[in-house]
Amino acid sequence: MMIRRWQPFDTMETLRRQIDRVFDEFKELSGERSQTWVPAIELQDTPENLILRALLPGVARNDVEIHISRDSVSIAGERRYPTGGEDQGYFCCEFPYGRFQRIVSLPLPVEHEHAKAEFCDGILTLTLPKSEEYRRQVVKINLDDTVEAASKTETAS
Repeated sequence: MMIRRWQPFDTMETLRRQIDRVFDEFKELSGERSQTWVPAIELQDTPENLILRALLPGVARNDVEIHISRDSVSIAGERRYPTGGEDQGYFCCEFPYGRFQRIVSLPLPVEHEHAKAEFCDGILTLTLPKSEEYRRQVVKINLDDTVEAASKTETAS
């Protein structure tokens, strides 16, 4: 079983996104269209890096701006309407177009000057090296020495 640290801000962010979706649905019913949208993300922890993936289908590479600091990542840009403008006789259009922005707070500091970005098949992947003090350090413990030290302290008592 893996123990995970509870982070209430993640739960609050999930709740905020769900409430935003509810209000977006009301806007769609009333005929209003939002001018902004928020791309979905994944944040993965590896021993050396944090890997952030953002789902940006249909967004051109040149239309994405990325700003990385020690403790957050900002992804902004625009998914442009197909050539010919907004009104091309669609009966239904559920694809989000227009400007987008997503600011992701990172759970630990990263070395932002060494970050790497890759954009392939509509998925932006950012590799963010962890700060040296937060990288997992593996320490080898010899079980025999531990058992001998414990038995010595018990006999000394």
